[in-house]
Amino acid sequence: MTTAIASPPVANKREDLRNVAIIAHVDHGKTTLIDALLWQSGIFEAHESINERVLDSIDLERERGITIMAKNTAIDYRGTRINIVDTPGHADFGGEVERTLKLVDGVLLLVDASEGPLPQTRFVLKKAMESGLVPVLIINKIDRADARASEVLDEVYDLFIDLGASDDQLGFPVLYCNARAGLCRREADGEDFPLSTLLDEILETVPAPVYDPDAPLQFLVTSLEYDDYVGRLLIGRVVNGSVAKGQQAVLCRLDGSSVQVKVTRLYSHRGLERNEVSEVGPGEIVAIAGVDEATIGDTLCAVEDPRPLPGISIEEPTMSMRFSVNNSPFAGREGQYLTSRRLRQRLLKEALHNVAIEVIETSSTDSLEVAGRGELQLAILVETMRREGYELGLGKPQIMTRTVDGVLVEPVEILLVDCPEEFVGNVTRLLGPRKGRMIEMAHQGSGRVRLEFRVPSRGLIGLRSPMLGETRGTAILHHILDGNEPWAGEIPQRATGALVADRAGRVTAYACDHLKPRGVLFTPPGSEVYAGMIVGEHSRPGDLDVNITKEKRLTNMRAASSDDFVKISGIRSMSLEDAIEFLAEDEVVEVTPKAFRLRKQSLRASDRKKLTPTD
Repeated sequence: MTTAIASPPVANKREDLRNVAIIAHVDHGKTTLIDALLWQSGIFEAHESINERVLDSIDLERERGITIMAKNTAIDYRGTRINIVDTPGHADFGGEVERTLKLVDGVLLLVDASEGPLPQTRFVLKKAMESGLVPVLIINKIDRADARASEVLDEVYDLFIDLGASDDQLGFPVLYCNARAGLCRREADGEDFPLSTLLDEILETVPAPVYDPDAPLQFLVTSLEYDDYVGRLLIGRVVNGSVAKGQQAVLCRLDGSSVQVKVTRLYSHRGLERNEVSEVGPGEIVAIAGVDEATIGDTLCAVEDPRPLPGISIEEPTMSMRFSVNNSPFAGREGQYLTSRRLRQRLLKEALHNVAIEVIETSSTDSLEVAGRGELQLAILVETMRREGYELGLGKPQIMTRTVDGVLVEPVEILLVDCPEEFVGNVTRLLGPRKGRMIEMAHQGSGRVRLEFRVPSRGLIGLRSPMLGETRGTAILHHILDGNEPWAGEIPQRATGALVADRAGRVTAYACDHLKPRGVLFTPPGSEVYAGMIVGEHSRPGDLDVNITKEKRLTNMRAASSDDFVKISGIRSMSLEDAIEFLAEDEVVEVTPKAFRLRKQSLRASDRKKLTPTD
């Protein structure tokens, strides 16, 4: 008997249940739409005070305005439970999307009425079509002044055809929404209705979960969470059979081994709440407690007849960074967790519940290689660890290459650049040395142009800052992984050197004022520095050792108070992503709970000179 989800030999349907994921590019309004659905479904009481984007429960999600972790909620509508899963919109968190699609039978494809389908839209739609999921298209933000709903609909049809959609898949329903106002239309210029119209469409279009009534329990683990009271929680879907509180089961692991376990607690979702239940049947998305040994992709099976499901396969990581113990002169001042043992434990824990992260041992006991989807995903991991009290050092991002049939290949990406027409030359000139090949150029109207390039992934490292500089901060960049190609050759690295502090002390305004012609400074007056710390970007190639702690010699005519009138402008405040982009091969980002610092791997200038090749 087959274990496939989609077509068991004898199929029954759960007509009282629908499972759907909402997928879109970043900032197209997924979480806002779910807000409106929850309000109009009566989940919240009128007196409740609820924040916007209620599913963005992580601090970093609210601060950055993006969804990082997939989350699920449920709405009861017309006697049917509708499970809705909110997925990340950024390409770096594609691993969340891939495992989320295992939970559902249909997708709500959300597209901005002005921007249209963007790279992440292509990625998630391709995954949904490969899984045979039924789509419902929602064109959102129809209230925008620059909305172009009919053109966007044509672009979506073109995208479906480009991805090899069948005639049945092209027959998807289309709705037009203003998620912020909680309104929905059947036609672009038609009458406004409440979002119950969308819920009706879900009931009509998305198929009910299918299961084999004769099959034993099969529960696929797609996510892991932790609760301080009950321990590890397994999030997943009951594919066949049923599971009850206190039931004995067999956990079938991906490596072929198995272990007998007991379900101690069982939870289902309603709105934002997780409610304890005694038993659930096939098709349900639930959380199970009591199984501490499980990982993502494992199957919880019946003891008398264990039938494991196929594991979850996701795209391989494309980029890696070295995470090491912080060994700078300031180590231990600001953090709580400093040792390699703590660092290893935390990274291995992350790899357990994030299938897109891979931790690789190195020859050094003080460092580990962490592989992921991109700079943003790794930066989010670092930011999370920093807020938990960790101190660590980060090396320059490296692209993960492979050898296929004796040929060295590297990951390549589709890069979409939206910029004003006058900067098209600047953009193409910037991407040329990075081995970027223009695929398409389209005029969007209003004086803006959309350029599509195919670029090696390593050509995108450090691209954002110079791109914003060349376009005066007007460019919008999106990129998505698009397979592998043979190695494209050398790509120029950072053209400028670094200004490196040659001694420890506090930065003075007097020294900063004299160093302004040398480059751009990173450290404001009053900051504490150490020898080997990078305090700025040199305006020329090559590093320059500087004394940024130099004080003015005082005389009867030159008072210390005169420094108060020195105006220091142009200090560049570096975010974590900026610092990672800036790194050269011999540099490290020192990360603590209170600061990011750039430094050389070798702090002593004499050691660095020995490593520098001479002409």
